[in-house]
Amino acid sequence: MRRLLVEALVESGRPLTVPEILDRAPGIPQSSVYRNVTALIDAGVVRRVTTDEDHWRVELAEEISGHHHHLVCGVCGRVEDVPPSTTLEHALGDTARLVAGRSGFVVNEHRLDLVGTCATCDAKGDPPPGGPAGAPAGAADRDGATD
Repeated sequence: MRRLLVEALVESGRPLTVPEILDRAPGIPQSSVYRNVTALIDAGVVRRVTTDEDHWRVELAEEISGHHHHLVCGVCGRVEDVPPSTTLEHALGDTARLVAGRSGFVVNEHRLDLVGTCATCDAKGDPPPGGPAGAPAGAADRDGATD
């Protein structure tokens, strides 16, 4: 059972919700998926990815899948893995040390989730919650209107 769950995550190449795991592994009872996902989390094989939607997602632990970042759609909740570039990793490391150093905090690792709108939701014209990414309150939306 656990092997089937891990295989579903490997084949997907991205974090999955429990309903998505059930779609990829038909015949497995939902309660068994939840129970086995919890056991895999406890064993450090998978980790929970939190999004703004109703369903949390799970992915293989970075020790298995390798270090990566996420593109998170704030409309539909889809999460895509993004392999990091050397330039990005150096910039994040430098920034993390600068920010953390001000308070004496030591950074051991980092995670980066870029939240926006996926191509599918953007093509449908679905607006992201809270307006365009990075827009301050009262900023113009796509139609030029303000809050």
